[in-house]
Amino acid sequence: MKTIAWSLCAVASLATAALVSAQVSVPPPWAYGYTAPGPDPVAPPCSHESKPLDCARMQARRPDDVVLSLPGSEGKFTEFQIHYDYGPADWYPGDHPSMPDIVAHGRERDKIRACALCHYPNGLGKPENGPAGALPAAYILEQLDAFRKGTRRSADSRKANTNEMIQIARHLTADDMKTVSEYFSALEWRPWVKVIEAESVPKTRAGVNGLFIPLAGNETEPLGKRMLEVPENPEFTERLRSPRSGFVAYVPVGSVAKGEVLVTKGGGKTVQCAVCHGTDLQGMANVPGIADRPVSYLVRQLYDMQQGTRQSTLMKPVVANLNDDDMMAIAAYLAWK
Repeated sequence: MKTIAWSLCAVASLATAALVSAQVSVPPPWAYGYTAPGPDPVAPPCSHESKPLDCARMQARRPDDVVLSLPGSEGKFTEFQIHYDYGPADWYPGDHPSMPDIVAHGRERDKIRACALCHYPNGLGKPENGPAGALPAAYILEQLDAFRKGTRRSADSRKANTNEMIQIARHLTADDMKTVSEYFSALEWRPWVKVIEAESVPKTRAGVNGLFIPLAGNETEPLGKRMLEVPENPEFTERLRSPRSGFVAYVPVGSVAKGEVLVTKGGGKTVQCAVCHGTDLQGMANVPGIADRPVSYLVRQLYDMQQGTRQSTLMKPVVANLNDDDMMAIAAYLAWK
């Protein structure tokens, strides 16, 4: 009876271990714009037939009476104009080529918001979306097609702006895609993220689409096992949408050095990033640049690829053995680089 009992316990233990290992990993909430895992806040319903804006998590209407300005800009806009879905304010038109209509205004009849609203006219974007500037045109077309086909999705179902991007791709024409890819690929990348290793970080609140904003009062809290990305000037980013105001990424102490080993040598877990992304990690041929990109964006992509919500034959074996700490270290080094 003892032998039978032991055997039953062993089988039960093995079954439990198999069940645990088969459980779906929980997306790191901070990388997707949330403070904790869970079902809330649920993304708006979004079907294959939905218009892009129907899938978006919308903000309250902005004021349209106070005129605002930014240093170095001749423009003066109200808050409503700055955040207008179909033609947001362009503070520094001299910083980029003339924007095509689909980039500058989108297409209101299809509820396609302007590309420049989220990615900025200079393509630098913000941590909660993606840095579109200076990417190879063929790569941009490839990713738009992946969004449209459903082979690039978010591992965190709460991330509504990914759902909106999927629907945007489905409503763009072939000419639209060509225009968008040519515009963003012609832009130049510039330093955008400052990395700081820290144990304590500002207390923050999460914005509508996942941008973390420091609270008033300069209170701090432990960083713990996460990264925190905040605007270098919260007012300039959140209210004024300044495309010249970058971001600060707080990362765990020691993560840059650990990331350097993984990125440059593989660390026994992956392959050298330079093999595909170039010696400067700014991309080559039709492979995208990955250096100096937002840490939350980088971790999201690594995690999505590992979970299969972003499908990539080339990247699947590269990310297969990475844990959350590895992904954070890789992102910290790449952003620092």
